[in-house]
Amino acid sequence: MFHFSNNLEVFFLFNPHETWLQFNYFQSASTVQLFLKKCYLPLEPEEADRKSYDNCYPFMYYIEQAQSYYQQASKSPFSIKPVLLFYGYVHLIKAGLLTVDPYYPSTTSVLAHGVSTRKKKKRNYEFLQDEVKIQKHGLCTHMADKLFQIRNLEGEKFRMGHLLSLIPELDDLFVFVYQKKNMVFLRQIGSDWHIPEELQRAYHMGADRLKQFLESKHPQPIHWKENESGKTIISGPCADLKPPFRYDSCKRVYGINASIQAISSLPDVIIHYLLLYNLSMIARYETEWWFDLIKTAADNTYPFIHTFLEISERKSPEMILKLLIKTST
Repeated sequence: MFHFSNNLEVFFLFNPHETWLQFNYFQSASTVQLFLKKCYLPLEPEEADRKSYDNCYPFMYYIEQAQSYYQQASKSPFSIKPVLLFYGYVHLIKAGLLTVDPYYPSTTSVLAHGVSTRKKKKRNYEFLQDEVKIQKHGLCTHMADKLFQIRNLEGEKFRMGHLLSLIPELDDLFVFVYQKKNMVFLRQIGSDWHIPEELQRAYHMGADRLKQFLESKHPQPIHWKENESGKTIISGPCADLKPPFRYDSCKRVYGINASIQAISSLPDVIIHYLLLYNLSMIARYETEWWFDLIKTAADNTYPFIHTFLEISERKSPEMILKLLIKTST
């Protein structure tokens, strides 16, 4: 009989070129049922058998449908790419929710997007200044609760420019266009991550105060140590840093906001969801503005949107794959 390892992560390389190949591991109903049962046992021990059986095919179908959307997005015109990426991402999120919520969807209210955007103005509209608002019910608040134990997002507004500044892969573009550095990147030596002194200067804090501050923002304890020269280090071969630390999937390093005022603990999964939602709405309902942007590229907006979509197409499935594996370990 097939058994899942207690350290399932050893089977997954998290290589962007291998991500969809690794999603293929979930193409067997018997394997997925065992996978879901392992997820459900701590949640619903008496119902684990039944719910893993009930949910194994929906889980597989969500992933298969997501892959179809992403495949089409990779070869479709840029004008419809946000729509395809958004709905592909939604299906991946639903698969993720099935690992932590055996009864998803328990009500129709969780099927809504859970986000709204203000009515666009035809004149002087600036995407980077646009906002989305989190609604009380819907996929956004449900995944925030179930996947990240965040329960205070209702009514929150997020500006597109701020959300883009939280994506570490866009930092070089911000520097190129605006001469503005949004991220301070940690330096890896072996299994340790060194906190650069640049962060102390940026936050106007000494080493001890900075450690306390980062501890207060991080959802889990951080393992610290000092090296011979007194440098602050995050230690451990399995150091799994979470927001406000951001993992740059291109440079393969962690970064954190260079501005203490802009620091945020919003998970990357939700950041990509909010941006993709708004871009998909614009592509569907603001056709005139959208095609003006594509055809003329008259300002700095287009490079940020184009680069974000390229990043999200590759990174968003990788983030969900990591969530699936961590849920079962």
